[in-house]
Amino acid sequence: MTITQLLKKSRVRKKHTSNVKALCGCPQKKGVCLKLRIVKPKKPNSAQRKVVRVRLSTGRVITAYIPGQGHSLKDFSLVLVNGGRANDLPGVRYSLMRGLLDFSWKESFSRHKSRSKYGIKRSFI
Repeated sequence: MTITQLLKKSRVRKKHTSNVKALCGCPQKKGVCLKLRIVKPKKPNSAQRKVVRVRLSTGRVITAYIPGQGHSLKDFSLVLVNGGRANDLPGVRYSLMRGLLDFSWKESFSRHKSRSKYGIKRSFI
């Protein structure tokens, strides 16, 4: 900015806004599954991503992504929601945490890498 521009209007810091407003500043929130759905991702990708509509303990209803392969969720299952968007699903800004409440960590195969992302204990083989 030039000196005259600074004199007219001083520099104002941008206000940071959160992408996960439904969590109300908390790291996680508990919620109840309302409806399980399958959605298709944006343009270059093609798959069937599993998402769920969740009513949080605050009363807000959000769409959350189900990570990993295979799940045992049904309607009215209790889940823990944290921030973290699904990059190729528009409007999905939350994901579920595996291995907590009614959301089991068991998958359709035995995982050896990236275990901490999915809450899987170390298996000694």
